[in-house]
Amino acid sequence: MPKRIAAFGEVMMRLTVPGHDLLAQSSMLSYSFSGTGVNVASALSRYGHDGRLVSRLPDNPLGDAAEAYLRKLGVNTNRVLRGGAYIGMYFFENGFGLRPGRVTYSNRQESSFNTAPAGTYDFEGIAGEVDAAHFCGITLAMNDTVREAMKAFARAVKERGGKVIFDCNYRPGLWGDEGYAKAKPHYEDMLRLADIVFMNEKDAIHVLGLPTSRTSREEQLEELIPVVAERYGLQAAAGTHRSIQSDNRHSLKGYLFKEGAFVYSDLLSFPVYDRIGAGDAFASGIIHGELEGLEPQRTVAFAAAAGMLAHTVAGDTPMASERDIVRAMDQAVRDVER
Repeated sequence: MPKRIAAFGEVMMRLTVPGHDLLAQSSMLSYSFSGTGVNVASALSRYGHDGRLVSRLPDNPLGDAAEAYLRKLGVNTNRVLRGGAYIGMYFFENGFGLRPGRVTYSNRQESSFNTAPAGTYDFEGIAGEVDAAHFCGITLAMNDTVREAMKAFARAVKERGGKVIFDCNYRPGLWGDEGYAKAKPHYEDMLRLADIVFMNEKDAIHVLGLPTSRTSREEQLEELIPVVAERYGLQAAAGTHRSIQSDNRHSLKGYLFKEGAFVYSDLLSFPVYDRIGAGDAFASGIIHGELEGLEPQRTVAFAAAAGMLAHTVAGDTPMASERDIVRAMDQAVRDVER
């Protein structure tokens, strides 16, 4: 049965350098609008749910363009407010060979979303309309006003019996010096409210400060994620391990920890057209499976295939339908390393 899921987060303007040019080389840019909340709400709407965004856009033609783009993505914009003058932007340069892709942010703290004063949103009313709400660590990194709004919204959802979904999404550049120490109390607040969490062993080690003597990533994951789940009372935890080859191919393996047991997807190997937004595609697949009550193995396989397909299209936002993903799952044998 379709669910109503709200995503709380900033709408950003992505300005992409054509081809594989550097920003310093090109005189042209193409633009689109995205953000973690946008990507999740859009993907879930493609799976048949009501994916709605809770955000604030500037009250000017730039805000008009952004809202029109959101509607084109299938995002419910009834809870997108207007106010302020700016939108956060980032410039994206495609990597090639040994040169990685690069993101340069601009106008983040001055954006309409990040300058919204306390009391801007009707969190009580929104919480009464939805079955679940999605939050991410990128939003948590912005400023104290945004952090308090995020926690207030999560509490309102929790109190009304909805599911709270938190993607750790730690970005060192957003937290600054001594970022892990700054982030830890806020992450703990969100983990205590969360039902479904996206994280891996790196988040447990660096953000939460959990010790481990294990050396391999999978061993660390299987030691630490159950500790986090028990400590914070999580219903489920999920995430991915990724490796990058020199020929522009990536390998991706997803995990889901639920009811005391791990399940993994197959290791998928594929060429990459556009890297940005693949984590949001994986997260949306897990959310869909959890809200629809799919078996854990089916859920993680669906999410991994969604993440794989997100690498095949330009732009941040996942474009695959549920049918596309199921087809990729059925045909993925040629892309699986066994």
